[in-house]
Amino acid sequence: MSTGKLILVPTPIGNLEDITLRGLRMLKEADAILAEDTRVSGKLLKHYDISKPLWSYHAHNEHRQLDQLLKELQAGKILALITDAGTPAISDPGFLLVRACIKENILVDCLPGATAFVPALVKSGLPSDAFCFLGFLPEKKGRQTALIKLQTEEKTMVFYESPHRLLKTLQQFCEYFGEDRKCSVSRELTKMFEETVNGTLKEALIHFETHIIKGEFVIVVQGKP
Repeated sequence: MSTGKLILVPTPIGNLEDITLRGLRMLKEADAILAEDTRVSGKLLKHYDISKPLWSYHAHNEHRQLDQLLKELQAGKILALITDAGTPAISDPGFLLVRACIKENILVDCLPGATAFVPALVKSGLPSDAFCFLGFLPEKKGRQTALIKLQTEEKTMVFYESPHRLLKTLQQFCEYFGEDRKCSVSRELTKMFEETVNGTLKEALIHFETHIIKGEFVIVVQGKP
Protein backbone atom coordinates (compact mmCIF):
# COMPACT_ATOMS: atom_id res chain seq x y z
CA MET A 1 0.00 0.00 0.00
CA SER A 2 1.15 3.54 -0.76
CA THR A 3 2.33 5.68 2.16
CA GLY A 4 0.29 8.56 0.77
CA LYS A 5 -3.17 9.39 2.02
CA LEU A 6 -6.23 11.30 0.86
CA ILE A 7 -8.09 13.05 3.68
CA LEU A 8 -11.56 14.48 3.09
CA VAL A 9 -12.02 17.45 5.43
CA PRO A 10 -15.49 18.99 5.84
CA THR A 11 -15.48 22.78 5.92
CA PRO A 12 -18.04 25.20 7.42
CA ILE A 13 -21.24 25.76 5.44
CA GLY A 14 -21.37 29.34 6.70
CA ASN A 15 -20.13 30.00 10.21
CA LEU A 16 -16.34 29.65 10.23
CA GLU A 17 -16.42 28.26 13.77
CA ASP A 18 -18.04 25.07 12.46
CA ILE A 19 -14.81 23.23 11.71
CA THR A 20 -13.39 20.61 14.02
CA LEU A 21 -10.06 20.81 15.82
CA ARG A 22 -9.04 17.63 14.03
CA GLY A 23 -10.02 19.16 10.70
CA LEU A 24 -7.74 22.14 11.34
CA ARG A 25 -4.90 19.83 12.36
CA MET A 26 -5.27 17.74 9.19
CA LEU A 27 -5.16 20.85 7.01
CA LYS A 28 -1.98 21.98 8.78
CA GLU A 29 -0.33 18.56 8.42
CA ALA A 30 -1.22 17.95 4.76
CA ASP A 31 1.42 18.40 2.06
CA ALA A 32 -1.14 20.19 -0.11
CA ILE A 33 -4.84 21.07 -0.06
CA LEU A 34 -7.18 20.40 -2.97
CA ALA A 35 -9.82 23.13 -3.11
CA GLU A 36 -12.96 23.56 -5.21
CA ASP A 37 -12.47 27.34 -5.39
CA THR A 38 -9.08 28.50 -4.12
CA ARG A 39 -10.42 32.01 -3.50
CA VAL A 40 -13.17 30.75 -1.19
CA SER A 41 -10.93 28.26 0.59
CA GLY A 42 -8.16 30.84 0.85
CA LYS A 43 -10.36 32.94 3.15
CA LEU A 44 -10.91 29.98 5.50
CA LEU A 45 -7.23 29.09 5.58
CA LYS A 46 -6.22 32.70 6.18
CA HIS A 47 -8.72 32.95 9.04
CA TYR A 48 -7.01 30.03 10.77
CA ASP A 49 -3.48 31.04 9.73
CA ILE A 50 -2.91 27.92 7.63
CA SER A 51 -0.33 28.25 4.88
CA LYS A 52 -0.20 25.28 2.52
CA PRO A 53 0.01 24.79 -1.26
CA LEU A 54 -3.54 25.18 -2.57
CA TRP A 55 -4.37 23.16 -5.71
CA SER A 56 -7.50 23.73 -7.76
CA TYR A 57 -9.77 20.68 -7.91
CA HIS A 58 -13.34 21.12 -9.11
CA ALA A 59 -16.08 19.62 -11.28
CA HIS A 60 -14.55 20.99 -14.49
CA ASN A 61 -11.03 19.63 -14.04
CA GLU A 62 -11.37 16.58 -11.78
CA HIS A 63 -11.04 14.13 -14.67
CA ARG A 64 -7.91 15.84 -16.00
CA GLN A 65 -6.33 16.06 -12.55
CA LEU A 66 -6.92 12.44 -11.58
CA ASP A 67 -3.74 10.81 -12.89
CA GLN A 68 -1.43 13.50 -11.51
CA LEU A 69 -3.04 13.40 -8.08
CA LEU A 70 -2.73 9.62 -7.96
CA LYS A 71 0.98 9.96 -8.74
CA GLU A 72 1.40 12.45 -5.90
CA LEU A 73 -0.38 10.12 -3.49
CA GLN A 74 1.58 7.09 -4.67
CA ALA A 75 4.76 9.08 -4.07
CA GLY A 76 3.77 9.41 -0.40
CA LYS A 77 2.06 12.79 -0.35
CA ILE A 78 -0.75 13.50 2.12
CA LEU A 79 -3.46 15.47 0.34
CA ALA A 80 -6.45 17.11 2.02
CA LEU A 81 -9.56 17.57 -0.08
CA ILE A 82 -11.99 20.36 0.77
CA THR A 83 -14.90 22.03 -1.02
CA ASP A 84 -16.35 25.52 -0.77
CA ALA A 85 -18.67 24.34 2.01
CA GLY A 86 -19.62 21.06 3.64
CA THR A 87 -18.35 17.52 3.18
CA PRO A 88 -16.49 16.64 -0.06
CA ALA A 89 -18.30 14.27 -2.46
CA ILE A 90 -21.76 15.25 -1.09
CA SER A 91 -23.08 17.08 -4.18
CA ASP A 92 -19.49 18.29 -4.62
CA PRO A 93 -16.29 16.92 -6.23
CA GLY A 94 -14.62 13.99 -4.52
CA PHE A 95 -16.26 10.77 -5.65
CA LEU A 96 -13.98 10.19 -8.66
CA LEU A 97 -10.80 10.66 -6.65
CA VAL A 98 -11.98 8.48 -3.75
CA ARG A 99 -12.96 5.69 -6.14
CA ALA A 100 -9.61 5.88 -7.91
CA CYS A 101 -7.71 5.81 -4.60
CA ILE A 102 -9.56 2.70 -3.49
CA LYS A 103 -8.77 1.04 -6.82
CA GLU A 104 -5.07 1.91 -6.43
CA ASN A 105 -5.00 0.78 -2.78
CA ILE A 106 -4.35 4.32 -1.50
CA LEU A 107 -5.61 5.06 2.00
CA VAL A 108 -8.67 7.34 2.21
CA ASP A 109 -9.89 8.98 5.40
CA CYS A 110 -12.99 11.15 5.82
CA LEU A 111 -13.45 13.34 8.87
CA PRO A 112 -16.91 13.95 10.33
CA GLY A 113 -18.15 17.50 10.07
CA ALA A 114 -20.44 20.04 8.50
CA THR A 115 -23.03 18.94 5.93
CA ALA A 116 -25.96 21.20 5.10
CA PHE A 117 -28.68 18.59 4.82
CA VAL A 118 -28.23 17.18 8.35
CA PRO A 119 -29.33 20.26 10.37
CA ALA A 120 -32.06 20.99 7.81
CA LEU A 121 -33.45 17.47 8.16
CA VAL A 122 -33.20 17.31 11.94
CA LYS A 123 -35.02 20.61 12.51
CA SER A 124 -37.66 19.98 9.85
CA GLY A 125 -39.88 18.01 12.21
CA LEU A 126 -40.28 15.36 9.49
CA PRO A 127 -39.29 11.71 10.10
CA SER A 128 -35.50 11.34 10.07
CA ASP A 129 -35.20 7.67 11.03
CA ALA A 130 -35.28 6.80 7.34
CA PHE A 131 -34.74 9.32 4.55
CA CYS A 132 -33.49 9.73 1.00
CA PHE A 133 -30.80 12.30 0.21
CA LEU A 134 -31.26 13.28 -3.43
CA GLY A 135 -29.03 16.34 -3.80
CA PHE A 136 -29.73 18.47 -6.87
CA LEU A 137 -32.38 17.22 -9.28
CA PRO A 138 -31.34 17.10 -12.95
CA GLU A 139 -31.78 20.54 -14.48
CA LYS A 140 -33.35 19.32 -17.73
CA LYS A 141 -32.81 15.79 -19.02
CA GLY A 142 -34.23 13.22 -16.63
CA ARG A 143 -35.88 15.74 -14.32
CA GLN A 144 -39.48 14.74 -15.08
CA THR A 145 -38.58 11.04 -14.90
CA ALA A 146 -37.01 11.57 -11.47
CA LEU A 147 -40.06 13.45 -10.17
CA ILE A 148 -42.45 10.76 -11.39
CA LYS A 149 -40.35 8.07 -9.73
CA LEU A 150 -40.30 10.00 -6.44
CA GLN A 151 -44.09 10.31 -6.32
CA THR A 152 -44.25 6.90 -4.61
CA GLU A 153 -41.28 7.44 -2.25
CA GLU A 154 -42.45 6.90 1.33
CA LYS A 155 -39.29 8.10 3.08
CA THR A 156 -38.57 11.76 3.86
CA MET A 157 -36.81 13.30 0.84
CA VAL A 158 -33.98 15.84 1.07
CA PHE A 159 -32.95 18.04 -1.85
CA TYR A 160 -30.44 20.81 -2.51
CA GLU A 161 -31.49 23.73 -4.67
CA SER A 162 -30.01 26.98 -5.96
CA PRO A 163 -31.82 30.32 -5.55
CA HIS A 164 -32.61 30.80 -9.24
CA ARG A 165 -34.36 27.41 -9.52
CA LEU A 166 -36.14 27.38 -6.15
CA LEU A 167 -39.56 28.59 -7.32
CA LYS A 168 -39.58 26.22 -10.30
CA THR A 169 -38.71 23.31 -8.05
CA LEU A 170 -41.37 24.14 -5.46
CA GLN A 171 -43.94 24.54 -8.24
CA GLN A 172 -43.03 21.13 -9.63
CA PHE A 173 -43.13 19.57 -6.17
CA CYS A 174 -46.67 20.93 -5.76
CA GLU A 175 -47.59 19.41 -9.12
CA TYR A 176 -46.01 15.98 -8.62
CA PHE A 177 -46.29 15.49 -4.83
CA GLY A 178 -49.42 17.52 -4.07
CA GLU A 179 -49.79 21.04 -2.66
CA ASP A 180 -50.66 19.73 0.82
CA ARG A 181 -47.50 17.63 1.22
CA LYS A 182 -45.55 18.83 4.27
CA CYS A 183 -42.11 20.34 3.78
CA SER A 184 -39.36 22.39 5.38
CA VAL A 185 -37.20 24.80 3.40
CA SER A 186 -33.98 26.10 4.96
CA ARG A 187 -31.59 28.68 3.57
CA GLU A 188 -28.34 30.32 4.67
CA LEU A 189 -27.82 27.65 7.34
CA THR A 190 -25.47 28.72 10.18
CA LYS A 191 -25.28 32.28 8.78
CA MET A 192 -26.64 35.55 10.13
CA PHE A 193 -29.82 35.46 8.02
CA GLU A 194 -30.59 31.76 8.45
CA GLU A 195 -34.25 31.01 7.77
CA THR A 196 -36.43 27.90 7.88
CA VAL A 197 -39.97 27.83 6.51
CA ASN A 198 -42.19 24.94 7.63
CA GLY A 199 -45.60 24.10 6.22
CA THR A 200 -47.09 22.64 3.08
CA LEU A 201 -45.41 22.84 -0.31
CA LYS A 202 -48.00 25.42 -1.37
CA GLU A 203 -47.34 27.55 1.71
CA ALA A 204 -43.58 27.41 1.10
CA LEU A 205 -44.08 28.41 -2.53
CA ILE A 206 -46.27 31.40 -1.58
CA HIS A 207 -43.70 32.49 1.03
CA PHE A 208 -40.79 32.54 -1.39
CA GLU A 209 -42.85 34.13 -4.17
CA THR A 210 -43.18 37.17 -1.91
CA HIS A 211 -39.75 37.23 -0.24
CA ILE A 212 -36.19 37.78 -1.41
CA ILE A 213 -34.63 34.52 -2.58
CA LYS A 214 -30.98 34.45 -1.60
CA GLY A 215 -28.51 31.79 -0.51
CA GLU A 216 -28.33 28.03 -0.95
CA PHE A 217 -31.42 25.99 -0.08
CA VAL A 218 -32.19 22.62 1.48
CA ILE A 219 -35.70 21.34 0.83
CA VAL A 220 -37.03 18.55 3.04
CA VAL A 221 -40.24 16.93 1.78
CA GLN A 222 -42.53 14.48 3.52
CA GLY A 223 -42.67 11.05 1.95
CA LYS A 224 -45.87 9.71 0.43
CA PRO A 225 -48.37 9.31 3.32
